[in-house]
Amino acid sequence: MQTVCSAVVAVAMTATVSIVAFSSQRAAAKTSASADIEKIYTEEYQTAAQTKIDEKKTSGTWTADHMLVENNPYGTNTTSLYVYFKTDDIVKVSYTVSAPKTDYPDFSATPSGGDSYSTVHEFQVLGLIPGKDNDVTITLTKRDGSTTTRTIHRKAPATIGGEQIQLDHSVTETGTQTEYAGTMGNGLYAVLGNDSNEQDLIYLYDDYGVLRGEIPILYYRAQRLVFKDGLMYYSASTHDIVAMNKLGRIEKFYNLGSRYILHHDYVFDDSGNLLVLATDMKGNSVQDKVVRVNLASGKTTLAVDMGTLMASYKAGTKHDADAKATSTDSGSDAWDWIHLNTIQYVSDDNSIIVSSRETSSVIKIDDVSSKPTLKYIIGEKTFWQSTDYAKYNLTKIGDFPSSGGQHTVTYVKDDSLPEGQYYIYMFNNNGGVSSTTDYDWSQIPGMVTELASRDTSNKSYFQKYLVDEKAGTYKLVKRFAVPYSGYISSAEEYLDGTIITESGIKGTWGVYNSDGTLLRDYTMKINSAFIYRVFKYDFKGFWFA
Repeated sequence: MQTVCSAVVAVAMTATVSIVAFSSQRAAAKTSASADIEKIYTEEYQTAAQTKIDEKKTSGTWTADHMLVENNPYGTNTTSLYVYFKTDDIVKVSYTVSAPKTDYPDFSATPSGGDSYSTVHEFQVLGLIPGKDNDVTITLTKRDGSTTTRTIHRKAPATIGGEQIQLDHSVTETGTQTEYAGTMGNGLYAVLGNDSNEQDLIYLYDDYGVLRGEIPILYYRAQRLVFKDGLMYYSASTHDIVAMNKLGRIEKFYNLGSRYILHHDYVFDDSGNLLVLATDMKGNSVQDKVVRVNLASGKTTLAVDMGTLMASYKAGTKHDADAKATSTDSGSDAWDWIHLNTIQYVSDDNSIIVSSRETSSVIKIDDVSSKPTLKYIIGEKTFWQSTDYAKYNLTKIGDFPSSGGQHTVTYVKDDSLPEGQYYIYMFNNNGGVSSTTDYDWSQIPGMVTELASRDTSNKSYFQKYLVDEKAGTYKLVKRFAVPYSGYISSAEEYLDGTIITESGIKGTWGVYNSDGTLLRDYTMKINSAFIYRVFKYDFKGFWFA
């Protein structure tokens, strides 16, 4: 199955950008996705699975010595276990997964709610080693601190995707294995899109690089995991977004309908709607819309049309006169004039910040829920100087290279800053290509103009700015080199201050301290062309306490 960004691989050598045949994508995907997984993503399947669980819960007396244990009853996490039991004493619950006949490290966690004393215990166990005999030790802790344990013996099924059980990984002298690996406080790495011609999945790895979960999706990829009211939302295809509960049941289903398809990213606004980057299948340009998915009604409506906001710029870009979003030739005629790849919501002023790969710019749009208006652009001055939008370009303070084709631009509010100031950071791909303009990116010092380059001397960057809207300026506050990836990829400042960057075309991600010193890195075998994104989630309040 070809995907939006994987199409770029085939054409990046000639510095063109393309889009796949979206109209045929779903049909092609159905030939490779198993019938079982398609059934899983239906309300009927999830309702039936819940009915079976409820019947079993009421049909027996489930105690610490006789627990109800089901392997992946909702079909949403291959090696997970559903566990239910009651205790006479009020206890807290935690678990440790071990595979005694292997060298894999143990995996320990306190499930969501397990840190509260109770007599009813219902949770999902993650972390079983696929295809191996596993011991799941449940620890029950009384108020006086005394503990008892019970052990579940279970052979876990094989994975669906056949991915690596343990990744190639290394730890520097600075980032010791003892200090930086194996603690659940450090969460799990979610690999979002190791794009495949077969089945697409979300992979969950721990700090040792060991697989601890596998979530099948319909096709395409999950762009991001977002959480609201105890549910985890993610995309399961170019049309479908679902919400899963902590036990693994998919509770809510949203479909964008026939007009729009999602790509790259989505975020919640303050009203609980999802703002989704999208393509209008009835239009002649692609990856230039933002749609709003109302979670109450399920209705999808247009929120922002970049072609309206930046009409004169769009009109001046190169494209095939007969361009259609429903291209059937790998999208070489698609009008990909701006190529949005990230969206962030700013609640202070009901605005969004989007990243445009085609213009290598970060764009802020105000009043997104009423009358969207262009607020500013952060981009190379010489790119915009001859357009009607030069006046929107913030002033760069200092001498540093502009970003090239940046991804996962992230807004960071900091209450210690004066009003109007905040940070944004990004994975600066440092790849400059604009197939719809004649702009020469080679004039930017250090910019790479071959997106698919495998030259190890090329570098991408973690890049962070301090933005001052009142002064109309931005300046560089942090930048360090990471493995080069001309397109896709991700960057994240994690909760403990470490920084995680993923270089997609190399299939590798690294964990750095705040000054850019590498602590450890991981490499995953690439299925076809690249790994889309890797984010680390603590999953607190969802899978873990």
